[in-house]
Amino acid sequence: MGFCLSDERDICHYRKRINRPNTAFILKPHILEADSIQKRFGEKTVVSDIYLKCQTGEILGLLGRNGSGKSTLLKIIFGIVAADNKFIRIDGVVKQTTAALFGEVSYLHQDNFIPDNFWVQKAISLSVDKQKLADFYADEMITSIKNKKVSHLSGGEKRYLEIKLILFSDSKFALLDEPYNGLSPVMSEKVNTLIVANTTQKGMIITDHNYNNVIQIATKLILMKDGKAHHLKDKKELIEKGYLLDGML
Repeated sequence: MGFCLSDERDICHYRKRINRPNTAFILKPHILEADSIQKRFGEKTVVSDIYLKCQTGEILGLLGRNGSGKSTLLKIIFGIVAADNKFIRIDGVVKQTTAALFGEVSYLHQDNFIPDNFWVQKAISLSVDKQKLADFYADEMITSIKNKKVSHLSGGEKRYLEIKLILFSDSKFALLDEPYNGLSPVMSEKVNTLIVANTTQKGMIITDHNYNNVIQIATKLILMKDGKAHHLKDKKELIEKGYLLDGML
């Protein structure tokens, strides 16, 4: 199982190393579809007639340059940015309002969302189902920060906590906008391990300028360019389509 057949051994080695679950055993996967998405800001078309599909067990890597519409697309799917046209379906059912998506799709914003005056344990208790608490705390990173105030966390610790809270929600899908922002390479590796471990329960759409981390775990890649979504068959197309230069992969 892998995104790029030409790099199958490298990808399989990476996923084996981080204990990627076998998604082939997920029964009746849930399906999220974003169809006919269009968005203009003034005279500029940011998103033009985009279609994408994600199901539980998949990680869609959404790449593109600044201003290509990646974050806008995630916000449209989640319902916090209005679109000129859109159809959002979950398991074939059209979701016409943001309220209709509540509990089905979760969203990690680029900015921190946990109030600084919260204690970590309070943030966890308010966000995580009691039946999941033991699993949530079975984590060296979480154990090391659980008795701290959010304002006393490093940027990496706070981001890790927020990502884990999103992934432990009951939603079927998670939209992660710049999850690696401000993270060290070691912390980024921990986040990738966390994301991959949760694909048994969720479908993920990730966008980040740290393309290497996205490519490492993505099961599919989509390049946003000129308002269009280019569904890639091989990561080398990132070079062919001008997103990366030769030697950057």
